[in-house]
Amino acid sequence: MPNPARLRAALTATALLLTSALAGCGEDGGDEDLTAQKLGWEDCPAPSASEGGGTAPSPLPDGDPWQCATMKAPRDWADPEGDTIEIALIRAAASGAPDRRIGSLVFNFGGPGGSGVSTLPAFGEDYTALRTRYDLVSFDPRGVGRSAGVTCENDQQLDAYFQQDMTPDDTAERAALLDNTEKFNAACEKHSGTMLPHVRTTDAARDMDLMRQVLGDPKLHYFGISYGTELGGVYAHLFPKNVGRAVFDAVVDPTQTPEQGALGQARGFQLALDNFAEDCTSQAGGCPVGDTPQDVQDRIAALLKRLEATPLPGVFPRVLTQSAATNGIAQSLYSKDFWEYLTEGLEQAYDGDGRILMLLSDSMNGRSANGEYSNIAAANAAINCSDDRPRYSADQVEAKVPEFRAASPLFGDFLAWSMVSCADWAVPGAADRPDVAAAGSAPILVVGNTGDPATPYEGARRMATALGKGVGVELTYRGQGHGAYGSKNTCVREAVDGYLLDGKVPTAGTVCS
Repeated sequence: MPNPARLRAALTATALLLTSALAGCGEDGGDEDLTAQKLGWEDCPAPSASEGGGTAPSPLPDGDPWQCATMKAPRDWADPEGDTIEIALIRAAASGAPDRRIGSLVFNFGGPGGSGVSTLPAFGEDYTALRTRYDLVSFDPRGVGRSAGVTCENDQQLDAYFQQDMTPDDTAERAALLDNTEKFNAACEKHSGTMLPHVRTTDAARDMDLMRQVLGDPKLHYFGISYGTELGGVYAHLFPKNVGRAVFDAVVDPTQTPEQGALGQARGFQLALDNFAEDCTSQAGGCPVGDTPQDVQDRIAALLKRLEATPLPGVFPRVLTQSAATNGIAQSLYSKDFWEYLTEGLEQAYDGDGRILMLLSDSMNGRSANGEYSNIAAANAAINCSDDRPRYSADQVEAKVPEFRAASPLFGDFLAWSMVSCADWAVPGAADRPDVAAAGSAPILVVGNTGDPATPYEGARRMATALGKGVGVELTYRGQGHGAYGSKNTCVREAVDGYLLDGKVPTAGTVCS
């Protein structure tokens, strides 16, 4: 049985998808030239509760500290001389010779809603080679963490929200889901109504161009992961001439509507579950959660069916519901390193103990051990609902459930019903899909993983094509999990590092195994 503290630490360190006041809102922008502002870099404090909590980041392996600062940005980019907000930044200064320094390499780790300030230190050692020539920089995008973080429900309300039945089977359950969704969205408007119109991806992209100037870089050098690839694509569309060396890993498909994206994720998570079941049952010592791949999946389906009627003890005083278990299983498929936790979590659950699956679910939802939530759920809703124009009614979703269920018997209902989340959002969505056409941009390396559950592999080619001829350069990794660079595959690392450090663009269509 794994140590729950070790599990929680591992999830915190490797998950990419990881109730503050509106920090800085209402400050007078006046006639200040925000591009001329100076950043006051200081030793970083401990992450706030909205960033996920925890302790201040430890020094880097060479003893250098992580440094934090805040950057002023217009709250409303349509009124750039109006009120400002503060964008929280973190950096690790370049470790190599000053004359070899290229500039800053800005990271966005995805979500949307993930705190870059808390995430970059957790992955710092992965980017040791890149730090030889770059300052490693990340940030909390607007609406996230310390950057005018959106708030919705409190911790106790979120506990109940995530325990609810998110795959309704009858009229009463459907009504309860819609009512809970409406209450969540109303809380967002009540507590963060002044920020909700200003958290779109286009706003964050404009923040990044301001960041580029404040950091002193003529070009934006960028590493985007998951949603960070969409943000990077939107930046390239708005500022193609300002793109430096950029890498997109775990690529969002920019050609899909929210419905198509959710259906693609259903297929992606099903593929990842298939791969887990195949791997488990191929082990020489046997698979403790099934004799054949189909048996593994049948047993999981039976567990979820039982949980709908009879939840298991989870993390006291909460119980493991069907929704929490499904969420926990999905979280475990983000990395092959998590598969051991899925195996042990299923073993425990079959023996009547839901703790591990609940810890996995808590990690996905941004809940820390002390019961505090980061604002990732609030920020995720705010950014997605502000970006996405389509709104889906319960009747529309119900009609689509069979198609989703065919794509994934396990995850289909869950992902289909997630589409109602923006139905009554206070702010209209901006577009059906993001515009990432970036004629005139420098080459952007687009890395797709054939086993990626959350951003299916096909999205990488579509992103490369949408960026435009001579811009998107596709590289394929035949692997498992969400993203490729984090797998430490030598071929992927050499291609990405070669481009970012030396400007060597890989041959389009390169395949790494």
